[in-house]
Amino acid sequence: MRVAKVEQKGTLSDADLRDFFREMLLIRRFEEKVEERFRAGELPGFLHVAIGQEAVAVGVCRALEEGDVIASTHRAHGHTLAKGTTPNELMAELYGKLEGCSHGYGGSMHLYDVERGNMGANAVVGGGLPATTGAALAFKFRGEPRVAVAFFGDGATNIGTFHESLNLAQLWQVPAVFVCENNHWAESTPGWQHMPIEDISQRAVAYGMKAVKVDGQDVEAVYKASRKALEHARSGKGPVFLAVETYRLVGHYIGDPQVYRSKEELQETRETQDPLDHLRAKLELSDDEVEEIDREVQEIVDASVEFAKNGTEPKPEDALKNIYA
Repeated sequence: MRVAKVEQKGTLSDADLRDFFREMLLIRRFEEKVEERFRAGELPGFLHVAIGQEAVAVGVCRALEEGDVIASTHRAHGHTLAKGTTPNELMAELYGKLEGCSHGYGGSMHLYDVERGNMGANAVVGGGLPATTGAALAFKFRGEPRVAVAFFGDGATNIGTFHESLNLAQLWQVPAVFVCENNHWAESTPGWQHMPIEDISQRAVAYGMKAVKVDGQDVEAVYKASRKALEHARSGKGPVFLAVETYRLVGHYIGDPQVYRSKEELQETRETQDPLDHLRAKLELSDDEVEEIDREVQEIVDASVEFAKNGTEPKPEDALKNIYA
């Protein structure tokens, strides 16, 4: 069950930040459980977890208003939970059950929840960007005060659809926010090997687009930067490129041996860049407080696994439904 949405205001209270901590911890424990069940052979397909990037999902999605929409990536569990899909519906989808948010058709890389404003995860790198520009254009034509948000990684900024989408979004001045989750690895390739620039916010310069940089391990900073970006877009001033510096504390996919980075580097990153540790320190949470929150979210995650296991298996003939050519 998702925590109530934070009241839209300029500052965040300790209570707001505690809610953020709880939601980030829920995402962390959910993904840890997903990895456990995947390694046990219970989940089909590939799985990409976003452990270390929870502050981005929560910070951005908590800044959204009713009616705003998102498009996600192949690393979508955190965005999906933060946008309001219940752990039960998400876990059921990962188990391929009809009760899943995509009714068992999508799995981890194709998580949809249109009713909650999630236009879907996409296995194609950069695949959600054109849909975001299109949705934002529709909002503009209709005169609706809504914003479309795209999540994507640093590697996606080399994809043709990234440049086409940002070019048209700025040309048409649509209400869109492009959230680049720069975790420094395009799967297994460091930024210096695939980009001729160090400052990824410079990607927006060619389009004359407003760019904002923020520390993606600080959920409060992400929330505040997102609020400003969303207000800019919503007020008709055009789209925003939100460059979020974050860290993936795990491999590209579950089972990734991570031979492309040293164990020392990974260990140092885990010790210094965990967004949960940062927020816990800021709130000065005691061990007892953290344990109480942890027990609560762990119960929710465990219950979601039971819900998924008891869900309805699709019929073989269902595979032929919703097919078009």
